[in-house]
Amino acid sequence: MEELDAVLAGRGWDVQERYDAAPESAQPVRLRRNACYIVLALLFNDQGEVLMMQEAKAECHGMWYLPAGRMEPNETIVEAMRREVKEETGLECDPLTLLAVEERGPAWIRFVFLAEPTGGSLKTLQGADAESLQARWWDRESPTLPLRAPDILPLLDLAARYRTRPSHPPTLPAEMPCTRICQRLLVAFTNSTGDLWVLMSTAEALHLPVMACGTTPSEMRRGLRASAARLLRECILLGPVTVAAQGLLGLQHLGKEAGKADGVCFNVLLTVGHGDQSAQATPPELRDQSFQWWRVTEGPLRSTILQRLSSVAVVALCS
Repeated sequence: MEELDAVLAGRGWDVQERYDAAPESAQPVRLRRNACYIVLALLFNDQGEVLMMQEAKAECHGMWYLPAGRMEPNETIVEAMRREVKEETGLECDPLTLLAVEERGPAWIRFVFLAEPTGGSLKTLQGADAESLQARWWDRESPTLPLRAPDILPLLDLAARYRTRPSHPPTLPAEMPCTRICQRLLVAFTNSTGDLWVLMSTAEALHLPVMACGTTPSEMRRGLRASAARLLRECILLGPVTVAAQGLLGLQHLGKEAGKADGVCFNVLLTVGHGDQSAQATPPELRDQSFQWWRVTEGPLRSTILQRLSSVAVVALCS
């Protein structure tokens, strides 16, 4: 199936404003009005030192942090990352992969990149401005830098592990328009003999389910993982089931028409299982007949999905 191949390869697939589940509050996204996107980048030199910048803002003046900042309207995610790195450190860079997506519900999302320097000059105190005071390479040991916040420490560990042994294929945002924050779900079920099924929507042409995220305060506080799991348990799957969001196969965003394409589609890999361990041979029954289980028998496609599942080869989704 072409859609599955594209999503597994991180290329994305057009949403076409077609949603299989959409709360009434699922409104178009307006960046900096009802959503905030943050970009953050980890860059390393040949000695394995990480690029840090010193804060100029009054509330954290003189503290150190990874280059990061809010996206502006009319930017792609990668353009925003490059801009923030240039403004705060003086260096130019190219992205290598998304390392993680952190979110506090759809209203606040941070895109974490591993990137490589490609030029520019490291900012010094003589070039201090409102963006930062200076930048430097840090070996994470000596001297210990006073950090603005400790939330970057797990990201430093994640980047170090990925550089040593990549856990997922290089994955970058697909530049495809989307008006809302939504999730395309690749929901997989496997049994003990290696049979594989994927949940599909039968509305119009057969396709992976797409759900829009609500924009009420309570829905905004609910993470993407929780929203997807709740939809599957309460609206689609019958009986006691377990649902686990493994991570992201990729995401889609364009942002070139402010107010018209500020949304993001997250392509999420999930697994389901039976709460009743005696019923593991076939997928859970479905309460909604507009969905069906599609058994994957094609060799290469089946192998790709099983490999991504067995090694959890996905971009981390941190709620």
